[in-house]
Amino acid sequence: MSAFPLPVTCERKMAARGGKRAAERAAQNKTKRAKLNGNKTPQTERKANTVTFTVKEEEANKNIISVPPPVSTGKWTNKERVLVFSSRGISFRTRHLMMDLRTMMPHSKADTKMDRKDKLFVVNEVCEIKNCNKCIFFEAKKKQDLYMWISNVPHGPSAKFLVQNVHTLAELKMTGNCLKGSRPLLSFDPKFDKEPHYALLKELFTQIFSTPRYHPKSQPFVDHVLTFTIADHRIWFRNYQIIEEDASLVEIGPRFVLNLIKIFQGSFGGPTLYENPHFQSPNTNRRMIRQATAARLKERQMVKELLKEKRSEEQEVLARDVTDEVFMTPDEPRDPVVQLQPPEPQRSTKKLRLSELKKKTQMKRKGLR
Repeated sequence: MSAFPLPVTCERKMAARGGKRAAERAAQNKTKRAKLNGNKTPQTERKANTVTFTVKEEEANKNIISVPPPVSTGKWTNKERVLVFSSRGISFRTRHLMMDLRTMMPHSKADTKMDRKDKLFVVNEVCEIKNCNKCIFFEAKKKQDLYMWISNVPHGPSAKFLVQNVHTLAELKMTGNCLKGSRPLLSFDPKFDKEPHYALLKELFTQIFSTPRYHPKSQPFVDHVLTFTIADHRIWFRNYQIIEEDASLVEIGPRFVLNLIKIFQGSFGGPTLYENPHFQSPNTNRRMIRQATAARLKERQMVKELLKEKRSEEQEVLARDVTDEVFMTPDEPRDPVVQLQPPEPQRSTKKLRLSELKKKTQMKRKGLR
């Protein structure tokens, strides 16, 4: 703003000049576009190009097989998201198993490893940050024991398993194969419907491992089966491919065994709904193995000692002859000998040697020797 304001008439004149200049610029731009386009019609007036096929071309097009799109197209209503991650200190086998589960489940998400000092309630917050309502958490202890948590976040229930006999895709080298991101069929053992705790686990497994329909990362195919069987109070997990020719099954992997420990009402905690009476912790199992080996060593030591005793008894029996006692006669009794004179003093050997040396030296001096 200037120090001296302009009168109102000057401001009106300047505004009018600006409007005239803008109108002149718009008219010039229109003339330039008309020269560049020539006699072309604008886009709004253009007609759509029509393609006409003959009868032969239509018959040829019918024989062409149309391939479906690679990604499912439809309304995605079941928005299940599973967070798959682990704690620090896991082995390479556990890491490969975790990666296999992520590739097998297109609706899964990953996260960084959690510190072992943090409590398990932190997992609920991590799931909330990642916008996940299910969780598979691998917990490693003593660098040799692997525990797996499956949970419905944030209200529960949750279950804790001991993972045994882990075999990954890389080490199995099975002949089966399936499309990445395809939806699986879930096959459960009939025992899952007989007991209530197994029925609860069946519902958890179906919600976690089944790929939602019309998921953006899923494929519109069903070409593999996930089986959950119960044997020896454990759950055995297998993954099979469905071959279209004869509907036979070929194993793909991975495979592992889940030994149920507890089922909790809440997510990663809360009151215990079920506790497995057949479960034996790895520490007690290792202690029993050590005790069994120690008992075996004690038995071997006892057997060695018994053999030594037997051998010594046999040697004594062979060395002893019974007929030797026939010729043994008792000695006649003798009167004890009484010494009436004191014994002669015994000279020490050192003094005798010294006296002999003196005699020899004296004989040499005299020349007698």
